[in-house]
Amino acid sequence: MINVENLTKKYAGRTVLNIPEINIEKGESFGLVGNNGAGKTTFFRLILDLIKASTGKVSSGGENVAKGEHWKKYTGSYLDEGFLIDYLTPYEYFNYVGKLNGIPAEEVKKFMEEMKSFLGNDIMDNRSYIRDLSKGNQKKVGIGAALMIRPEVLVLDEPFSNLDPTSQFQLKSLLKEWQDKHQMCMLISSHDLNHVTEVCKRIVVLHEGEVVHDLETNPNTLSELEAYFAVKGDAAVEE
Repeated sequence: MINVENLTKKYAGRTVLNIPEINIEKGESFGLVGNNGAGKTTFFRLILDLIKASTGKVSSGGENVAKGEHWKKYTGSYLDEGFLIDYLTPYEYFNYVGKLNGIPAEEVKKFMEEMKSFLGNDIMDNRSYIRDLSKGNQKKVGIGAALMIRPEVLVLDEPFSNLDPTSQFQLKSLLKEWQDKHQMCMLISSHDLNHVTEVCKRIVVLHEGEVVHDLETNPNTLSELEAYFAVKGDAAVEE
């Protein structure tokens, strides 16, 4: 579904991402982890054609994302608050996204009702502007809008950050349910190793822009990741 070939990104002559090859299959749940500056968000921005690659390409469904548009029709994503229109209410924003994707207003309303438990009263209240919501509720709006299009590919950057414990639990259940039910290709980055190993069946570790581990999730994966990052932390202290 997603194919990466000789992908690099440089800023001011410094290489911040260098991935010779990576393939993510249809229906696969793919977790991306790494310390700050590892290149996770850069990688996702390249997948979504939000920045230009220095070399190489990303293909989605066989289409070069930098040269085509069809992949956008089946791709849902939320990376940060820049994806939102903060002077709209959540209801207005959901309807705006619905119109862009040809979803009737009644379907939008039905979807919001289905998501009511996750979205919560602050979001379901049409009088609140997105800019007045908490960071966590803004994130819920962005994730909800990404799911509303029933995507074949879902890309989420740090979806669990700023969410309260109940919302984190609900989101994990929601993502696993949607991934299983719709065979959605799901790409998630997270600093929380517990969450990402619970949700994703494959974990890739980035370090200084390069893939250093590519693991199939099993009962030992969390402890392996914890051991890896503990060593990285000790190395940073020694330096």
